Amino acid sequence: MQAAPVRATAIPSFTDALRAVESLLMSSGQRTARRNAWTSVLEDRRRAKDRVEAQRVLEQSFTVRP
Repeated sequence: MQAAPVRATAIPSFTDALRAVESLLMSSGQRTARRNAWTSVLEDRRRAKDRVEAQRVLEQSFTVRP
């Protein structure tokens, strides 16, 4: 009679578990950072457009005098 094969699986250490959790959190954090950076770029573009428009209006108001 032969003994049944034994399957041994290593239990992850506490450090390995922490690294796995950190990896999951960091990937989410990177997505958030990229989304925030893109939102900032769009807001900077909007402000630049507003500045150009305000400058144009000011220049027109100084050059057109009755």
